[in-house]
Amino acid sequence: MITLIPGTVAIIELDNGPLNLVDVAAMEQLHAALDEVESAGDTRAVVLAATGDRAFCAGSDVKEFEGLHKRVAQGKLLYEKYVYRKLAETPVPTIAAIENDALGGGLELALCCDIRIAAQHARLGMPEVRLGVMPGSGGTQRLPAVVGPAHAKELIFTGELIDAARAAEIGLVNRVVDTGQARAAAIAMGETIAQRGPIPVREAKRLIEHAHDFDIDAGLAAELDASDRVFASDDMLEGARAFFAKRPPDFSGT
Repeated sequence: MITLIPGTVAIIELDNGPLNLVDVAAMEQLHAALDEVESAGDTRAVVLAATGDRAFCAGSDVKEFEGLHKRVAQGKLLYEKYVYRKLAETPVPTIAAIENDALGGGLELALCCDIRIAAQHARLGMPEVRLGVMPGSGGTQRLPAVVGPAHAKELIFTGELIDAARAAEIGLVNRVVDTGQARAAAIAMGETIAQRGPIPVREAKRLIEHAHDFDIDAGLAAELDASDRVFASDDMLEGARAFFAKRPPDFSGT
């Protein structure tokens, strides 16, 4: 079960058994939740959280593996990749609240988020090679983009797990918080983001996500175009007027 709690800071909650495993039903529900987020005009940040005290998400159900022999693409990964990409391309900032272990497909899910906050006892890793398989839902692509190829190779080739402190050292998580505080910290960050201008935040997210696609001149040109759109908004005027009036801005997203 995946539940959406709508709001300015929307919460998508994984609740799929003690390990919050990734299966077709969970992906269908995540897809539906993301559709709702995109259609809601007032959502300015999304927190991806999980229930239970064993795992944020432990990835795929190993019981499915034999049934996927010689058919993993059509049986699982094509749709999974589609939903993961939909999460990665959510126009508003997304924050993963990693209260417990994020393993395999669970870590790949967290990597689709813009920001990751982990509780100090959480473990993270991609142990797929221990089972004779490999990361198949973006791990070989998104992990090196976040931590660099050397750290990604170590994590994927060895299948070893690291603690939250080590994950922070290599840039895999943004913040480490006390046990039981990952969700609250993620919501607090979402609320901070929600107070900022939604148009520039969305534009900045899009530019950062595609920075590796451009050479520097093309990237700077795209940034200039985005700045033109931002400075044409009513929110730009509101931000400047609020600054001089010494009051919090009331951004409308227009």
